[in-house]
Amino acid sequence: MRVGFVGLGAMGLPMARNLHRAGLLAAVWSRTGEKARTLATELAIRAPATLAELAADVDAVVSCVSADADVLEVAGALAPALAPGALMIDCSTIAADTARRVAELLHRSGADFLDCPVSGGVEGAREGTLAIMAGGAPEVFERARPVLAAMGRTITLFGPVGSGQAAKATNQIMCAGIIEAVSEAMAFARAQGLPLDKLIDTLGKGAGSSWYFVHRAPNMVRGSYPAGFRVRLHAKDLAICRDMAARLGVALPVVERMLAEYDELIARGHGDEDISATFRLKTELFAPARDNPA
Repeated sequence: MRVGFVGLGAMGLPMARNLHRAGLLAAVWSRTGEKARTLATELAIRAPATLAELAADVDAVVSCVSADADVLEVAGALAPALAPGALMIDCSTIAADTARRVAELLHRSGADFLDCPVSGGVEGAREGTLAIMAGGAPEVFERARPVLAAMGRTITLFGPVGSGQAAKATNQIMCAGIIEAVSEAMAFARAQGLPLDKLIDTLGKGAGSSWYFVHRAPNMVRGSYPAGFRVRLHAKDLAICRDMAARLGVALPVVERMLAEYDELIARGHGDEDISATFRLKTELFAPARDNPA
């Protein structure tokens, strides 16, 4: 299978590299053309000037872009040029309804679609160990399995198109609660005067541990938040979760709290930092105690 890759950001670039290691990557495209050309030269593959050119020369396209509008734009450019039976695998995080719109658009052109959002951070993208949540027809999923296996370790079909995005929305709610708890706990520990490096090593092996604690609490110790999962992107995802819940007549407290915190971080200029930057706000909870010790 000849695969094209669209979107070479923090997640997409290492995912594309893993497809190349598996002998599947034929071409890459990025809105930043120079990034695609540089990677294509390095890997001795093609970097077509347009999405239509990329679509015409591959059996499948994997996309990993930022938002619903981007996915719709990419699908609209690919659809007329994809061969009948070609496949688009979208690994972006978007609304389930948007995934269904893309599937219908491609269906009219005779192409197939899977929504396959991923989780595991830039580390998982680099190491090819992502968790991939798929939505689509079982026969299409089986055809795509070699492509997905090159990028992830846990690959699950949850149901028809849109189901992958529903599973990812569930994941994003969990991430919101976990990173909030980790940030709050680390701010508490710092206020208690605990040695934070030792704390991470010890609690990382305890019942309260999580991927975010082990991999992102060190950011809090350093006071540096290099983008693994950007604040503004998680805010975008949580807005999708909020809309999906609202259709059921429900407001989710964790989602609402984190959206408020992210709005504050973005307003302060921290929107492109990792979501562990919520520690900035949690430490401020203890400022009165530091200013007015008992």
